[in-house]
Amino acid sequence: MNLDQFDVLIIGGGVVGSAVARELSRYKLRIGVLEMANDVCTGTSGRNTGVLHGGFTYTPGSFRALCSVEGNQEFDHVAKELDVPFNRNGQLVVGFTDDDLRRILKFKAIGEQNGVQGLEMIDRARMDEFDPKAGGNFAMYSPNDGILNPFIYTIALAENAHANGVEYFFDHEVTEIHREGEGHRLVTPKGEFYARWTVNSAGMNSAIISEKLGIPGYVIGGWKGQYYVLDKKAGVDTHISIYPAPTETGGFATHATPTMDGNILIGPDSVWTDDLDDYTATADSMEGLIADGLKMFELTKPEYFIRNYVGIRPKRIDPETRQNLDFVIERRDDVPGVINLVGIESPGLTSALPIARRAVALLAECEELEANPSFNPVRKGIVRFVDQSPEEQKRLIEENPDYGELICRCEQVTRAEVLEAIRNPLGVLTLNGIKVRTRAMMGRCQGGYCETRIAKMIQEEKGLSETDILLDRPGSEVFTGRVRP
Repeated sequence: MNLDQFDVLIIGGGVVGSAVARELSRYKLRIGVLEMANDVCTGTSGRNTGVLHGGFTYTPGSFRALCSVEGNQEFDHVAKELDVPFNRNGQLVVGFTDDDLRRILKFKAIGEQNGVQGLEMIDRARMDEFDPKAGGNFAMYSPNDGILNPFIYTIALAENAHANGVEYFFDHEVTEIHREGEGHRLVTPKGEFYARWTVNSAGMNSAIISEKLGIPGYVIGGWKGQYYVLDKKAGVDTHISIYPAPTETGGFATHATPTMDGNILIGPDSVWTDDLDDYTATADSMEGLIADGLKMFELTKPEYFIRNYVGIRPKRIDPETRQNLDFVIERRDDVPGVINLVGIESPGLTSALPIARRAVALLAECEELEANPSFNPVRKGIVRFVDQSPEEQKRLIEENPDYGELICRCEQVTRAEVLEAIRNPLGVLTLNGIKVRTRAMMGRCQGGYCETRIAKMIQEEKGLSETDILLDRPGSEVFTGRVRP
């Protein structure tokens, strides 16, 4: 059989897989990414809080601690290089009781041991300077925590990797892996591929892929986290993340986190699930979010809710105790040609590039990598018209009249922005793919005004029929035929 030949194939195109792809594209290699979904941010990478973590709750010396601190400290440069919306807005870890204080001080000491800078304890009066709506009697202030757009960051990594030669294959779930020669044959429903090196970055499915590659024994547990999205009216004066005192093991209960676009996220809770594809919200959990959210942020009220969503954290666990274990970043001599990344969850967004560099270093231990002389680390995103000065908006409209037509009124997204998203270099054509690239359909009306207009634009731009328009994954057709005007 004549297989498509690659030097490296990466299984999984989420934030870590795309970071690995981008770092490998610095070298003269043929690289491919096999992604089971039809975009790069449909799973864990796009269902989180969008926080750049400081690194004060992770065991000193662990990959989680090392990578989160490293990723945090470099992110101003990374965000500028990849044109990713980012704000180092800081975090309050609030407490109410003496026991809360004890746990906060414990993790303050851990953070300082990990190299986290600027941690300090503050009183209620100082908390009010940051946000009087925050709950708690005292807090630890962490100035270097931040918020970013997790969709745009994942997309930016993938687009930059693609611009540097990486090939992305969507709807390519890896169903079989066979050892052949010095590498592996990877089987998908849409074709077979051969790679000298295979990188397992399959996220939720990383333990399954690890076993297929010949490294059994890892167990992934799913912790479902549910969120409310609050209208921007609730976030007008809130600019800092508000977290409760961590648990003894370093986890956090429900917190209130501003987004880059002015909404507030309330969540997540943490509920064990055996179904790693179960993104359904439950009434009990959503009611619990309100009760817990009110402790952190006084505007956690139904009149501000515009949406809810669910994420699942793929934690590597001890199967007997369910204790959460560290990331796996490994290469084994007894299973050559494999870089294995298992159990990458929070702080995976913060840690993506540090993990990727470690993965590349493991590969470089076995062969000399030749630099790619044409590698360009810079990626330019879609210009957000609403963020431009009046003078710049005028110039843009003069150059392209499509900037003068609003498609999404809530988020003030123009026709020019939507068209650029439809023409994205990765070739993604779903409504959700346009949504996460432009914020159209993310406002108060959640697409009530603009969704059908965007569907029409996709149809006309790409010559598709109505029944070809997908919301998200295959099978999510939006229309059964032509809609009557």
